Formats: sequence, C-alpha cells, structure tokens
Amino acid sequence: MGLLDVLDARLGDGLENVLCAHHKRRLRKLGWADAFGGTGWFSPRRPVRQGNRMRVLLDGHEALPQIADAIEHARKYVHIANWHASPDFRLTREPAAPQLRELLDAAAERVPVRVLLWAGPPVPIFEPTRERARNAQKAFMANGGVKCVLDARERTFHCHHEKIVVIDDEIAFVGGVDLTAVEGDRHDSREHPPTRPMGWHDHASRVEGPVVADVAEHFRQRWMEIAHEWLPEPRVPEPVGTTAIQVVRTIPERTYDFAPRGEFSLLDAHVKALRSAKRLVYLENQFLWSPEITEILIDKLRYPPDDRFRVVLVLPRKPSNGADTTRGQLGRLIDADDGGRRLVAATPTSDETPVYVHAKLGVVDDRWLTVGSANLNEHSLFNDTEVNVVTDDPEVARDARLRLWREHLQRDDVDGDPADVVDKLWRPALERPGRLTKLPGVSRRAGRLQGPLRGLLVDG
Repeated sequence: MGLLDVLDARLGDGLENVLCAHHKRRLRKLGWADAFGGTGWFSPRRPVRQGNRMRVLLDGHEALPQIADAIEHARKYVHIANWHASPDFRLTREPAAPQLRELLDAAAERVPVRVLLWAGPPVPIFEPTRERARNAQKAFMANGGVKCVLDARERTFHCHHEKIVVIDDEIAFVGGVDLTAVEGDRHDSREHPPTRPMGWHDHASRVEGPVVADVAEHFRQRWMEIAHEWLPEPRVPEPVGTTAIQVVRTIPERTYDFAPRGEFSLLDAHVKALRSAKRLVYLENQFLWSPEITEILIDKLRYPPDDRFRVVLVLPRKPSNGADTTRGQLGRLIDADDGGRRLVAATPTSDETPVYVHAKLGVVDDRWLTVGSANLNEHSLFNDTEVNVVTDDPEVARDARLRLWREHLQRDDVDGDPADVVDKLWRPALERPGRLTKLPGVSRRAGRLQGPLRGLLVDG
C-alpha cells in the first residue's frame, strides 16, 4: 500500500468515525441509543405479531401481478404509499392489461382508493421531480374517484422511500418494487431475459394475518397528517398461519406529529440480527455504504463466530449513484476477510447485460429475514421514511434464500450446507462466464472517502 493509500484510508476512517459519532449523539438525544447494540431477531421497540402467512415475491414477474389481482378484488379499500407511481404503468404484460390509473379508477367505483406519494425534491436534481409528481397526482385524480396526496415533509435531500400496498385490512405488500418505470423497468423475471437494455432485480413480500394491521396503521398515520382526513383504526385480522412478523420503520424526527422523536426500529432490527449471525449473512441491496452495518460485518470477518461462517453479497454493478461508496465499503470488507475466503461479492448479469440490483433483502443463518424498502445506507437507516418486515421463521427465510440462489446460480442443487454451497458453487460461478460476475474495480481511495463525505454533507 502506497503513502497516498495509507493517508486516504486514515482520512476515511476519521470521517466515518465522525459520521458514526454524529449518528450516535443524534439517536441518544432522541432516546434511541439502544439501536446500535445488542442481539436478537426483532427490535424490542415494535410489536411482534403471531399467526401470519408470508411469501417473498421475487422480481416484478411475481410481485406485480399479485398486487394487481389484490387491487382488482378489493372489497373495502385500497391504500398505496410509494416513492413514486406512474399513472400509465401497467402491472402486467398481459395483452390489454390496464394502466395503473385505470386499475385504480375501476377499484374506486367500489371502494375508497387512497394513494400517498412523495412530492419530489424541492430542486429538480433527481427523480421524480416535483413536476412529475404533480402530473401523476392530477392524472390519478382526473376521474374523481381516486384520492392522491403528495407528501413534502421530507428532510432536506431525503425522500419518502417506502413501497407498501394495503388491501381491506387483509393483505399487505411490503417491499422494494415501485409502481413506475421511472429510472428502470420493474418488469423482470428470474430468467432476466436479455431482450431489454437492463434487467431489474427486486422483491416484495406478501403478508396476511394480524401484522397487516401494523402496515395499515402506518399508512393511516401518514395519511391523516398529510391529507387531513380521519381514518378508522385498522381491524386486526384473524390468525391465518404460524409466522411471527414485525413491521419496522425509519421515520426521521420532527417530520410527523405521530412520531415527533422519530423511529429507528429498522436500524435496530438490522444491527441486532447481524450481530447475532453465526453461520451466514446473505444480503441483496442496492447500496452498501453504511459504516454502522459494514463495521459489524468487518468484525464478523475478522473474528468469525464459526469456522463455516460466510458472507454473500449481491450488489449492482453500477448503482444509480454511490457506485464508488458501495465499492469502497466492499474494499474494506475484502481487506477484513484477508484471504479468509469467507466473503463472496457478486453482481448478476444476463448474457453479459447488467441486471440492476434494486433489492433490499437480508437473511441471517436461515433464521432471520427482512425485506422492504430500506437500502443499507444512511438515507434509509436515518433520514428517509422506510418500511420493512422482519421474521424469524426459518422456513420462510430458507425458502427465500434457496429460491434466490437457484435464480442466481441457475441450478437446483443449492440446498446443502450454506458454507459448502458458497465454496463449491458460488466461487466457481464467479470464475466462468454465466449469470454471476465479481464486482469490478473495487475502489479503495475514491470509494473510501465518498461514503463518509456524502454522509456528513447530506445525512445530517
């Protein structure tokens, strides 16, 4: 390592220490100091609902048709909260499939339909612009049946990032799939056919049972403050399964009256689960630049809790922003592994065409699973509004991981010991042409600095 690299690393360390100390001071003042420590599968700050059913829907091919079907069969209401939703977006590629506004207009003839969208940034420097958001609002409300409200109560340079759909107090979809083609086509399948310029790998969860009331209540809280319309408290559904699920959130302080000191249970849940890891951490995420998360992984790689401990990361080749910051943190993880061959970092491709990873999913030890809207960056963990679901159901966690590994490895024999599958299947797959490739050009210098600098300037 040259002198510039040494100086760069030390400066990066110093900046990240300043950023982490700032976040700890901030959350300590808000009464959330315990979000940075401890172990366990759930945050103690949110209820854990028993008796649910949960399915992780992989890629838009699985998620979008189920959302469309639930809207078409709504009997009481349709509630949607999204980063952005495009009125002309079609949820399926079937012939004559209706546009989203047509789907919602038809539902509004039977039931109340409410759509809550981010208002867009105050300065048009990234999507969706405020003009695009206002145009979408007008289009959704053109026929008079759909209520659409824009929420501009974001922190500066941050957004309302959650992606939830709630139907009838009975079904909820929580995930990373936006109902729009802005910045990328959400329609894709596990095959990622190379017929389009870029694939789009993403997830949503479908949950049923008592936990739906918590998703519905979150929507209700935001809607009543922004739309100034009273909504009744959600009905708690009867148990329909055996899965325990928790809804976790990021809500920055001084944004809503219902949470004046904010809520950071999403950070809390991630930290506790990753600290609890013994054998496997599997993460698919659009961004990996949070030092609070990478420090936990670095410690696990340096001092593995088990000889068969492995970390598998699936990240995009080039995120829409933050490419160097993501790869800078990856560089730190590679350094921490120090040839230990416990870490695999890959990006999917399709016939040499990049597949954009927009997913926000984590699995720990086939015991813990989370899926939702939160990236592993400071925006999602501290400053944007986000919603994830968390479960400690081993069957749900393992099923999702195995289906994802079959998708990425393009083979069915992935149900062995995770360490063996990583060593015997994942590593060789990165050395030959196929669906998976190593992340290229790990940046030490630029990447090491941009993450903490971005955090200090933007995350506040």
